[in-house]
Amino acid sequence: MNASQNEDLTFDRSFIGAPGELEQVSPLVRRMVAGNSGPMTFTGTCTYVVGTGRIAIIDPGPDRPEHFRALLDALAGETVETILVTHTHRDHSPGARALKGATGAPIAGCARYAAPVGRSDGSFIRIDAANDQEHAPDLVMREGDAIEIGDFSLVCVETPGHSANHLAFALPQEKALFSGDHVMAWATSVVVPPDGTMSDYMASLEKLRARDDRIYWPGHGGPVVNPQAFVRALAQHRRGREKSILASVRGGNSTIEAIVKNVYEGLDPALRGAAGLSVFAHLEDLISRGLVRVEGPALLTAAFHPARSP
Repeated sequence: MNASQNEDLTFDRSFIGAPGELEQVSPLVRRMVAGNSGPMTFTGTCTYVVGTGRIAIIDPGPDRPEHFRALLDALAGETVETILVTHTHRDHSPGARALKGATGAPIAGCARYAAPVGRSDGSFIRIDAANDQEHAPDLVMREGDAIEIGDFSLVCVETPGHSANHLAFALPQEKALFSGDHVMAWATSVVVPPDGTMSDYMASLEKLRARDDRIYWPGHGGPVVNPQAFVRALAQHRRGREKSILASVRGGNSTIEAIVKNVYEGLDPALRGAAGLSVFAHLEDLISRGLVRVEGPALLTAAFHPARSP
């Protein structure tokens, strides 16, 4: 996907690959898609296999026995050295336990899910249910940590925002980045408080802009083939969305439902909940910067008002 020169954000929703098929997508990388397609997962979760013979598997995906069996069948005769997980959403990490049980390979990557405290509104309930609370890595990776296997390495890049424990993994031998759900070519990533944080998400985008990766392999959909331009356009899109939300609040829309209706024209009804949570993430950031005030605690059901005149 190429962002145009005027930095307009466009998405690439083309995708080649059927669930259960292990496809070679680069000299060192193969990909299999889990059969969990949907409004938030596009064609399904992408499980990546790095290397040949001695391999690493990134994001084994949801707890779907058919995906697990297809993956093991396709990798017969190869040795799984490491299982890497980008974050603990249920469409990415649960399959790691079954894979570890079958192969004996350790689970590395993101930390356990840490439930936010002091939040009892709907946002907490939704994000808590969306996370894999049984995820138990053998090795928690931090910025710059590397796993070396044969002729390739995978280097941890911390990218919080979509979730607090989100990681990406760089493959220096191909100048590639496994970007998880942080950056995807098919759609923007949802940022869901209280686990997701818009300020962290934007900071992670700026961090990736400073890198020289040539391609991203995301958790859903096809590759981002011009990542610096795409990330720049994505950041501008987010800033534009923030301006629209702030203008909506200043225009008298005080509830998240009203803001979503005002800002997201023509939105698929199936995505209204996700849009509301992303608006909530922007509002939390705007409150922290003194641009929006809230009546009482910042909850999904709260009333939001401009903190000062434009």
